[in-house]
Amino acid sequence: MTDTAEKPVLVSTDERGVMTIQLNRPHRLNALVLASVATVRKALEDAQTDDSVRAIVLTGDDRSFSSGADLQAKAEAEGESSGSLLDDVNEIIMLLKDSSVPTVAAVSGAAAGVGCSLALATDYVVMNEESFFMLAFTKIGLMPDGGASALVAASAGRHRAMRMALTAERVHGAKALEWGLASELVEDSSPLERAQEVAASFAAGAPLSMAATRQAINEIALPTLRSDLNREVVGQTHLLGTEDAQEGATAFREKRAPQYRGR
Repeated sequence: MTDTAEKPVLVSTDERGVMTIQLNRPHRLNALVLASVATVRKALEDAQTDDSVRAIVLTGDDRSFSSGADLQAKAEAEGESSGSLLDDVNEIIMLLKDSSVPTVAAVSGAAAGVGCSLALATDYVVMNEESFFMLAFTKIGLMPDGGASALVAASAGRHRAMRMALTAERVHGAKALEWGLASELVEDSSPLERAQEVAASFAAGAPLSMAATRQAINEIALPTLRSDLNREVVGQTHLLGTEDAQEGATAFREKRAPQYRGR
């Protein structure tokens, strides 16, 4: 196995000032573990003080942007709390919202769970028709977290957010564009190729103007994101201690229908 294959996240910056952060666990559809989110968080933090970085692209691979938190890895890990992973994810969401440089998501395949949150927290989302957003938390006895409740509602509106969260519907390319979840749909090029073109155009722009513009829009669209994240943590922490959540996780691993009892 190569060094690249062993790294859960790949980070590089090109001559145009575009930093690309690539989730790199293809064997798990880029599901997130502590090492993944810690690396993404550090890259975003470093970018805020690195004058050579003028725009950021967040991506996965051709099969999956990110399938969300790695439930199997969490079940197998000893001493790893759900809270520590979610805390880092929430800091990533805030870093994306408050970034001093524009951010672009290149979505191929699934952007599910907190993967959906990561994509929607960026300023510009590029995807293709085969890609999709999905919130499946309620199918395992949990609720949206990682800012999904606020980010989806801000992008698509309350009723569409409810539809996604309560039904776990997959929202593919054209519908995602119509709903406001995506900024652009590509047909003849890869989402990553187009996302890097968009990011390069942002990188060539006036940095202070870009920063002021995105801050103004984000403060209007997501004025209470930090408290929204905290509210999700409280709700999710409660749900994680319920029998229903335990049943949901067990049923998921055993690939069977869960039997919920409301406790």
